[in-house]
Amino acid sequence: MQVSRKPSAILGSAIFFITAPGVVAGLVPWLASGRYGLPVASWPLAILGAALVAVGLGVVLHAFARFALEGLGTPAPIAPTDRLVVGGVYRHVPNPMYVAVLSIILGQALIFASWQLAAYAVIMGAVMATFVRIYEEPVLLRQYGADYEAYRHNVPGWLPRLTPWRGA
Repeated sequence: MQVSRKPSAILGSAIFFITAPGVVAGLVPWLASGRYGLPVASWPLAILGAALVAVGLGVVLHAFARFALEGLGTPAPIAPTDRLVVGGVYRHVPNPMYVAVLSIILGQALIFASWQLAAYAVIMGAVMATFVRIYEEPVLLRQYGADYEAYRHNVPGWLPRLTPWRGA
């Protein structure tokens, strides 16, 4: 049965990728920057920004793949995973998608030296942190119990661990 869930998990994750991070880190910054019509910042800021965007995009793609392939579900609350996802980048940080999306937004803020995009990143960070605390953590605790509690204890917060958590 799990094998038959993979295609739908991959499709669902792809759709959610476009509708969530695609809008938050792509469409909104694109519109806020005048369709990327702002002048590009100095080359050091632009290079640092491009690196943040590239790393963030890689992390968010990896995290979405983990949900589909390891968890056999999607990040969307309407189609959750069958099992707790703790592999890959999740061994370093419990919210890699949010961290990656913020990295992409901040990268764009640096590329265009845009205080509006930087402020947007701060606002989105607050929204994400509130959502995690009020909704995600209680749901994950109810769904996965002691496994999630052990994970949350060992991989806390929003700053990545330098060494990967290996599990119990």
